[in-house]
Amino acid sequence: MKFRQTATMVAFLGMPLAAQAQSTPDDRVRTTDAPALTISGAATIASDYRFRGVSQSDREMAVQAGITAAHDSGVYAGVWASNLAGWGTFGGANMELDLIGGYKASLGPNAALDIGLTWYMYPGGADKTDFAEPYIKLTGTRGPATLTAGAAYAPRQQAIGKWYNAGADAANGNYTDPGDRDDNLYLWGDAALAVSAAPVTLKAHIGHSRGQDGLGPNATAIAPTGAYWDWSIGADTSYRNLTLGVSYVDTDISTGRAAYLRPSFSKGQDGTGTIAGGTVLVSLTAAF
Repeated sequence: MKFRQTATMVAFLGMPLAAQAQSTPDDRVRTTDAPALTISGAATIASDYRFRGVSQSDREMAVQAGITAAHDSGVYAGVWASNLAGWGTFGGANMELDLIGGYKASLGPNAALDIGLTWYMYPGGADKTDFAEPYIKLTGTRGPATLTAGAAYAPRQQAIGKWYNAGADAANGNYTDPGDRDDNLYLWGDAALAVSAAPVTLKAHIGHSRGQDGLGPNATAIAPTGAYWDWSIGADTSYRNLTLGVSYVDTDISTGRAAYLRPSFSKGQDGTGTIAGGTVLVSLTAAF
């Protein structure tokens, strides 16, 4: 998810908590080397929580945090959490909790391959809303520019099936096709360009979702209107461990298609407003 990606990236830049002592071959002299395990994290306050262009907090503020443990072998694991729309759409605590694990391998001095899996959970909600999504990312750096290409594929699962024929059905909790299963493929590309002589990084993102075409149980959705594009453009500026981000986010989901989402995602389930239109996002992230 958009801010989760930012928080995770910041987390990997955190400083190690402790050093690990290692013995020399003759076991008489001990030296302190870089730690085998690094623990880092980040916390974010955002003006909105957009997941692939669609608001998960009804265009309201979100508080998010994550922590990551990374081993020098390339293996890592972490957790990330955010509040959601607070009127029962997702059930339980109206909170998203993601469990993340994977392996990051260096392909040279300027390239890396990252393979992992995200398990999306909604604590206190129905178990059938949880789902898994493996991913793969290839990142390359040349000078001040960094490019990332990624793919995430969620295999057929109930959580991303189309359980409702209409948004009003979802708002009223009336399943029209309970137990339906679907899959989803998300392809994306990110670009970042550090501005010389300034603590500013320009960034851009484009993504395409294809697969799930509707709302799952408790109105969960990974691509709620089937095939669509999302994109963003913006900039980050950093001071010590703080990063301020500003970006414009949008999708090509039409007004008519967005109407399917409103009864479940809009405040009070009143069916007003849009959560897939263009907006300016502002976030403040602290790394630790």
